[in-house]
Amino acid sequence: MFTRDKWEEIIESLSANWVRTILTALGVVWGIFILVILLAAGTGLENGIKKGFGGLATNTMFMWAQNTSKPYKGMPKGRFYNFKIEDVAALKTEIEGLKYVSPRNQLGGFGGNNNVVRGLKTGAFNVYGDYPEIIRQQPMDITSGRFLNYNDIDQKRKVAVIGQTVKTTLFDKDEKALGDYIKINGVNFQVIGTFAKKGNGGQNAEEAQKEIYVPFSAFSQAFNRANNVDWMVITADNKNSITDLKTQVFDIIKQRHTIDPSDDRAVGNFDLYKEFKKIQGLFLALNIIAFGVGILVLLSGVIGISNIMLIVVKERTKEIGIRRALGATPWTIRSQILLESVFLTIISGMVGIVFATGVLMLANFMLDNMASADIMFANPTVNIGVIAIALLILVVSGILAGLIPAQNAIKVKPVDALRTE
Repeated sequence: MFTRDKWEEIIESLSANWVRTILTALGVVWGIFILVILLAAGTGLENGIKKGFGGLATNTMFMWAQNTSKPYKGMPKGRFYNFKIEDVAALKTEIEGLKYVSPRNQLGGFGGNNNVVRGLKTGAFNVYGDYPEIIRQQPMDITSGRFLNYNDIDQKRKVAVIGQTVKTTLFDKDEKALGDYIKINGVNFQVIGTFAKKGNGGQNAEEAQKEIYVPFSAFSQAFNRANNVDWMVITADNKNSITDLKTQVFDIIKQRHTIDPSDDRAVGNFDLYKEFKKIQGLFLALNIIAFGVGILVLLSGVIGISNIMLIVVKERTKEIGIRRALGATPWTIRSQILLESVFLTIISGMVGIVFATGVLMLANFMLDNMASADIMFANPTVNIGVIAIALLILVVSGILAGLIPAQNAIKVKPVDALRTE
């Protein structure tokens, strides 16, 4: 079937009027180019939004205590309560599917006063009392030293891991932070590590470095928090979603703190997974739209090829008649027309893919060289699976484009074709 003579005939037929062929091919080139660019743009936007999460474990919920909104068992409405460290153990024990339950305490925050001192230098920073798991829920790069571990928790070590901005504020450029001491609300803590991380949740990169992490146990002891917990970061495992498990979490908290089971305002929460799923749904819709628009544009190019092939068949009526008179079968004629159509469609599509790849390479080069890290657009790419689908679409489109002209070609009777001028 794929003989040299056949391919030479295909090339000769398509190059007989090369201006017409190129203009026809541009429709398919443009269609596949639009399809790839739209899908890549959707990927770039998705990557940018995910980058904005700063590496957060997305299957996560943030939970804090609020005033009760209903009286219950003699307890008044409007009562405030605190989470306790014992609540953490209860959640881990009673609920299957939770991967991490991290209690957190905090000093500082928005509008906070200078709470950290080193020598004559001071700064206002967020100070967190944490467990080691928090680094898996809110990832950061340890640039020197180490992060907190369970020996620090068990021994209530007064140690601290500080952000890069904290280091540059409290230490001179040539000073080493590791092993030195900073004073947090009048209590000395030894620096054991430094970190860098991206901003998330609307926080920019610089603000993300203005943080200090100390062991939860040392924080509670140093700042008289007893067994109270300000808030929790709770992450589900890969087999479960935190959205499905959070009702169980609330029920246990309400039971342990004598809260009306129907009081939905007593436990504040932010379901990151739920919000992330909404964003994923948006990107799925964008990809469907991109496919739809791209295929429609591609379809217009395919229709152009079909029309041109009809003209080609009309121009070659006498040739087809001679071939039929010499014994060519209908399948031979049909396959020739279909091959020409598929060949033109695939070549046009490959040119469109190459052109789109060049544009994406240029876009990635420009994005990599941009100084701003807050651009919500990153690494616009299309995976090999999408390219394979595009090629399949091209093959099917080529067959469809040549099907009607091929059927018209085999309907021509040899005698009538030979009479055609």
